Amino acid sequence: MKNAVAAAERWLNRFLSTIVIALFAVLLVLVVWQVFTRLVLGAPSTWTEEAARFTFVWVSFIGIAVATGQKADVVMDFVVERLPVRIQRGADVIAYLSTLAFVVYALIYGGGKQATLAWEQANPILPLTQGQLYLAMPIAGVLLALYLILHIGRTLGPGYAARSRAHEDPEAASI
Repeated sequence: MKNAVAAAERWLNRFLSTIVIALFAVLLVLVVWQVFTRLVLGAPSTWTEEAARFTFVWVSFIGIAVATGQKADVVMDFVVERLPVRIQRGADVIAYLSTLAFVVYALIYGGGKQATLAWEQANPILPLTQGQLYLAMPIAGVLLALYLILHIGRTLGPGYAARSRAHEDPEAASI
């Protein structure tokens, strides 16, 4: 079971990283096209600014999920890492649960509600509705919640103490 979860998580990390890279490439092309049409052609493209804005939102939200999944998000643990391992574990669980509560309320519930309310609202420039564009929030919320639950499971698991000691002794991490 543990290997299946790890394999699924590796697949999800690769899949989401690929999506973020592709969306960033699309964002780059949109911005370059906008600059080209504005400066060279003298007639800025009307749809690229709006498309770039929503692409940036999607890259940001999905990128946050990827960073959280890889534990590459910003963590200020200079106080927590000086605590005993048992208290570190408790602090980590509290931090994950607090973040999970925010994600569930703001992104999944609030973002889902916003996407639902705007589902029929036509976008004046793009061939999508506002609700479809707002789906970034609940989708990223579900992904973040999944990663946070995995982190909580690891924090409560038996391997946590060894990971915490790696902060105290860098040589222990290489063993």
